[in-house]
Amino acid sequence: MEFAELIKLVGVVIVILGFALKLDSILIIFLALISTGLVGGLGIDGLLESIGTNFTANRSMAIFIMIFLVTGVLERNGLREAAAALMHKVKSATAGRLVCAYGILRGFFAAFNVGFGGVAGFVRPVLMPMTEGAIENTGNKPNEEHMEEIKGMASGMENITWFFFQVLFVGGAGGVLVQTTLQPLGYEVDLVSLAAAEIPIAIIALVVASIVFVQKDKKLVKKYYGSQTAKKEEK
Repeated sequence: MEFAELIKLVGVVIVILGFALKLDSILIIFLALISTGLVGGLGIDGLLESIGTNFTANRSMAIFIMIFLVTGVLERNGLREAAAALMHKVKSATAGRLVCAYGILRGFFAAFNVGFGGVAGFVRPVLMPMTEGAIENTGNKPNEEHMEEIKGMASGMENITWFFFQVLFVGGAGGVLVQTTLQPLGYEVDLVSLAAAEIPIAIIALVVASIVFVQKDKKLVKKYYGSQTAKKEEK
């Protein structure tokens, strides 16, 4: 592969280095976007034209970009601090319970095919500071390894709830995909019946995920902060 082709991968390098150095994720993605467009030969005009074309042609992309910008502005003006401060007032909150609460909220909105940022737009700037505040309520400093585990649980809950609950939206892409997959196999199903059949499956998935994440968080709390802290959180 020639150098001219390799340089087009600069965006991937920026993302890898940025996350490895634990820099601001929104800034990393933005820099990778700009760099890839420029080295790819689009230029400033071409890059802006491409973004504008996709913005108007793809509503999902438009929503993502708006959430992207709003989240950045809110973070700059103290969103993370406000989320953590809120948890200082809720003494019974734990990281595991917050992940479960997020799962319920995410599942409800997914059933109406409504997204509000996912991992980049909500989990990182809002949920993670809230979990940090919940840990600080126990008198402990959040352990870095524990926070990495919570990130994984939150991302897992995001994937589980969106995967199972977005099919409940009649006419959504998920439901249509299942319907068109079943038709060649001889199963004729309407979207309403399909959504009704999916409801118990989605609820079971959410309940099982919540139980697993709460129990896992209890074990992590005991591991990183001692049994006394674990007993306090159970009360």
